[in-house]
Amino acid sequence: MKDFSAEFRFSASRSSGPGGQNVNKTASKVELRFDVENSALLAEDEKTLLKSKLASQLTNEGELIITAQTDRSQLRNKETAVRKFYRLLEKAFAQPKKRKPTKPSVSAVRERLQQKRRDSEKKSQRRGDGW
Repeated sequence: MKDFSAEFRFSASRSSGPGGQNVNKTASKVELRFDVENSALLAEDEKTLLKSKLASQLTNEGELIITAQTDRSQLRNKETAVRKFYRLLEKAFAQPKKRKPTKPSVSAVRERLQQKRRDSEKKSQRRGDGW
């Protein structure tokens, strides 16, 4: 995976996470911003793929915003945001596995048909002479 750290923009603000009185004094919430549209490290087809797969997470300007506020430390929240970013990219670029079509085994088909015959006989015996 490429190193996108040069294209990250970070901002910090007061967090609503854990920290007690510390939350009121420190800016531990970290917001990572990554401009997909103007990234020099992404090819055009990669940008298109990201824009389609992450459409709900992009701003109107084509910027991906990831926040982290689970920790009391700004540094740890920053590391968490970066990890989230790379996980998101990995998931977006992952190729889905191609489905291999399968057939039921001969014995499974035979068993299914036998069961159908048994069920049919059972129902025909219920009918009686009226039909």
